[in-house]
Amino acid sequence: MVGASISAYQRNALYLLSAVCMVFMTLAVAVQPVFLRNVLNVSFEQAGAINASVQVVTEILDLFVVGYLGFLSDRLGRVRIVVFGFLVGAAGALAAAFSPWIGGLLGGALVIYYLSRITMSLGAGAAWPQLSALAGDFSDDDNRVGLLSNTAFMMAFGITLVYAILMQIPKQAGITATMLLTAGVAVLGAWVARTCLVDVAPRAVEPGIPWRRIWTMVKAEPRLRLAFTSSLFARSDMVFVGLFVMLWFIYFADVVGVSQEEAAARAGILIGMMGGGVLVSVPLWRLFIERYGRVEAVVLGMTLSAIGFLIFGFVVNPFDWFIILPAVLVSAGQGGCFIAPQIMTIDRSPRDMLGSVMGAFNVIGGLGIIFFIQVGGFLFDKVGPPAPFVFTGLGNILITLYGLKVLKSESRGARPTEVEAVG
Repeated sequence: MVGASISAYQRNALYLLSAVCMVFMTLAVAVQPVFLRNVLNVSFEQAGAINASVQVVTEILDLFVVGYLGFLSDRLGRVRIVVFGFLVGAAGALAAAFSPWIGGLLGGALVIYYLSRITMSLGAGAAWPQLSALAGDFSDDDNRVGLLSNTAFMMAFGITLVYAILMQIPKQAGITATMLLTAGVAVLGAWVARTCLVDVAPRAVEPGIPWRRIWTMVKAEPRLRLAFTSSLFARSDMVFVGLFVMLWFIYFADVVGVSQEEAAARAGILIGMMGGGVLVSVPLWRLFIERYGRVEAVVLGMTLSAIGFLIFGFVVNPFDWFIILPAVLVSAGQGGCFIAPQIMTIDRSPRDMLGSVMGAFNVIGGLGIIFFIQVGGFLFDKVGPPAPFVFTGLGNILITLYGLKVLKSESRGARPTEVEAVG
């Protein structure tokens, strides 16, 4: 079996890169609001729309590469794409750090920052989907839940590290130093991937992306449909929370009389605590999935997250301690929302087209990020800071209801084997 042929050294490298990739992606998003506010002087009235549009533009362009790179990884291997992605991301991070100076020479610092963030996002869009596919390549029926849970744990660790520790750097060493650190993290990721990872998946021979086969699989398999719809609604959650919580704190800072850097640090602590909650919950979700099942994990995770997002609607001042309650509930649900859909997708994906299926899975998730962040930015500006969270909570309730429908339909017939795979 494939899982038995992978050394502990290679699995540990995958876990490390999962954390490194999350540090790179999260730090780029986390520092964005304070950079736009303090360096590029974006006003409060435009904050939600501009911050959201930066993220949305990058996600739209990602859609054009993620699916194709998934297919390409089935034909050429995943490791070289991971290395390339990290190096492109590093170049974008350097350009972002110096965008005020480059913009001063060429005209339009905000335009330069947009372009640099697009470059960073394209690099990340090349790297992290291939890491998820490699986790599937490295696993088999016996160790899949454990390996995917460990990967999710390290991703949550990377997010927690950013918000709990690294987002204190702007207050201590400045925003530019933080952005340069982002570039350094990407270079580290490229080196570790090039040195430690190995391709083990069989190479595909199809001349084009097998969209028809993927669509046929999704139509025929209720669990794949649930996995894909969960990706649409839930993959945006932590990106969404990181962006809008940070915005909320920074643009509420003047009301409570604290500096922008202090507000960013306070927001970082809260989001870091949420990441820590995900971190702690992952081993519990692993036990839950092994005992009760994938679909049950999606239903429970979505329910907890939905309740948390809706309670955010009752928060007036983000600096009040009450905000911890919804934050804890959202973080508690995230593990189930993230791990179980990926496991269901890998369970039912043929080995020679896993990259293509995961590419489609991630394209759907990208569409969710675009939709929820763009609508959230509008709601943030026009209705108020809690509105994006309430909107997302309602979306999570829809997935809970669909998951219950899948469970009900399965209970009428033969329940599918959890580790059954297609092809």
